[in-house]
Amino acid sequence: MKGIILAGGRATRLRPLTKITSKQLLPVYDKPMIFHPIETLTQAGIQDILIIIAPEYAGQFLNLLGTGSDFGAKFTYEIQEEPRGLADAFIIGEHFIGNDNVTMILGDNIFDENFSSVVQNFQSGGHVFAKKVQDPQRYAVIEFDEHQNVLSIMEKPQIPKSDYAMVGLYILDNRASKFAKNVKPSARDEIEIPDVINQYLPSGELKVTTLSGIWEDAGTFDSLLKVNNYWAEKARDSNK
Repeated sequence: MKGIILAGGRATRLRPLTKITSKQLLPVYDKPMIFHPIETLTQAGIQDILIIIAPEYAGQFLNLLGTGSDFGAKFTYEIQEEPRGLADAFIIGEHFIGNDNVTMILGDNIFDENFSSVVQNFQSGGHVFAKKVQDPQRYAVIEFDEHQNVLSIMEKPQIPKSDYAMVGLYILDNRASKFAKNVKPSARDEIEIPDVINQYLPSGELKVTTLSGIWEDAGTFDSLLKVNNYWAEKARDSNK
């Protein structure tokens, strides 16, 4: 199993903070945001990790993270010249993935959850994760039955079929790169990740697990504040 962290993009919703640095280098309580997805992958036993970054911040990431040895991992870096959508990570990372399975996590998605069991037991197909939210129209929405068989995934639907969002961590086999190449850009001119993952549906190879722990997409001021407060409170509790 290899890992990919997508940490590109321009993060215009967090301006002016992101006029001087990458969103994924902003602090989440006592550490840079990018440390959280790195730790999510390494805690799941993944040590070979590709980090996809925007060109203007490449030096900052390299200075901070280096080879990955401080995390007990090996880091490879690739540049995403333009933010072409989440699924672009599988195209950029095609040679890195090779014949292996891959766990891809978004650089601004913060979890307090251990994924090691699912990662270590993964064989083939796809495995995604869902979290109940109050505003599903902001996310990729997963529809599934009572046996957690996935029925559909739709990006930011006006009329959501469920109130479960697909979170920014995806475990896929090496067909992900081929499937990403099949996807036509959406109206947003992006390669949408549901269009990749939906290609696992016809053969019944897509599984979903609902999350009970914290998940936050730290791409807005409110969500960034919320996740900072969460980790600050957790640190205070651990020091009592």
